[in-house]
Amino acid sequence: MTGTFTLPDTSALFIGGKWRPGAGIERIAVRNPATEQVIADIPAGTEDDVDAACRAAADALPVWSAVPPAERAAACRAISAELDARAEDLADLVTADLGMPRAFARSVQVGLAVTDFANLADAAEQHVYEREIGTSVVREVPVGVVGAITPWNFPLHQVAAKVGGALAAGAPVVLKPSQVTPLGVFVLADVIAGLGLPPGVFNLVSGAGAKVGEALVLHPVVDFVSFTGSTGAGARVATLAAGRVRPTALELGGKSPAVLLDDLDDSAFEKALRRVMAGSLLNSGQMCSALTRIIVPEHRLDTAEQILAAAAGRFRAGDPFDPGVRLGPVVSEAQRTSVRGHIERAIAEGARVVTGGPGAPDGLDTGYFVRPTVFSRVERNSAIVREEVFGPVLVVQTHRGTDDAVAVANDTGYGLAAGVFGADAEAVAWRIRAGQVEVNGAGFDPAAPFGGFGDSGYGREFGGWGIDDFLTTQAVQRWSP
Repeated sequence: MTGTFTLPDTSALFIGGKWRPGAGIERIAVRNPATEQVIADIPAGTEDDVDAACRAAADALPVWSAVPPAERAAACRAISAELDARAEDLADLVTADLGMPRAFARSVQVGLAVTDFANLADAAEQHVYEREIGTSVVREVPVGVVGAITPWNFPLHQVAAKVGGALAAGAPVVLKPSQVTPLGVFVLADVIAGLGLPPGVFNLVSGAGAKVGEALVLHPVVDFVSFTGSTGAGARVATLAAGRVRPTALELGGKSPAVLLDDLDDSAFEKALRRVMAGSLLNSGQMCSALTRIIVPEHRLDTAEQILAAAAGRFRAGDPFDPGVRLGPVVSEAQRTSVRGHIERAIAEGARVVTGGPGAPDGLDTGYFVRPTVFSRVERNSAIVREEVFGPVLVVQTHRGTDDAVAVANDTGYGLAAGVFGADAEAVAWRIRAGQVEVNGAGFDPAAPFGGFGDSGYGREFGGWGIDDFLTTQAVQRWSP
């Protein structure tokens, strides 16, 4: 497997407007998941690094919060433009450390980040920050110093949501990115370093979540924590922050349904199934919003199984730099072990394997590859139905009419995303407890709010809602003689 890419300088941390060595000497290896080879290393940040970054951000707060929204918007647009200018190199880096096929990395991983910063610039300019109520002037003001902790599956898109949202709102930010897929984030830091923003407005401290992430959440000058990751880790973040009486926004896991109504004709039924599979395997299934529960009319189950088995066979796995590859590896050995464990458990519990299984695709003994796998004829309380797998694994469930389909869709602790297909899809969509519901394959809208219900967390990101979490409200009562 091959692929050419130019590594960024990952030797230092970005704190207080400068690149500086970390306080410790430990480094964290970054692996290419398609080759299993170490391709880079990054600083393993320490509590001292977190402290320096947080205090730099606190020093920057009065300066950056006073900058007019139009200037903050201009900074976000400048970031968007420079990311776009470096898009090809960034796509190579995401392919190298995440394993997403290069054919999609440019448009999805990098393209979304470019769009996010531009949309947040619009949000900063369009937001109404002040109004009069009675004898009071009510303003929305920056929440303070933001601690941002981001995941590995969308290493630029999720960073853009938090860094862009905080900067647009006037809040300095300390970013702890995933140590698994950090390469593009160091390029982003270089972009921001070149803007000449006030020192401390943006800070990057890489490292492990248990050390750097928890130190960030617990730091006394951090006013707000925005976290994206697993539900378990999010609960830990919320618990730590609650001990300091500090607010959080959590974007967590999902086990999202795709409901196919019975009024679809045969062609539309097949098209919907193929659409769901393609969307859910886009990042090797490593998406919290993936529609991994496909809910079909009971009497069409056999047909659905045949269509999905055939569709899975069209997903060629292999070198993500190969233009013909549609399915890359999962991100790490640990993730492969986890996904295979879910598959093996489902088989042991009696689920029918429509296609796939726990082994690697043929001819791919190197790399963290998992075969696209579809299960069917499963119990509603089985683990494969209720637990997030975060890999190329789908499960087919059945319904006996619209009301039953809604009940099956809502029978989950999560509530991040959903899809509905059929003539009455929009009316049904409003009955599903999920933060985003696509109708007839409409797809992700980067201008819409993103976030979930229940175990999927709280708070919203992107679009006009993308700065709300980073603002708080202040009222000044005017005295009248």
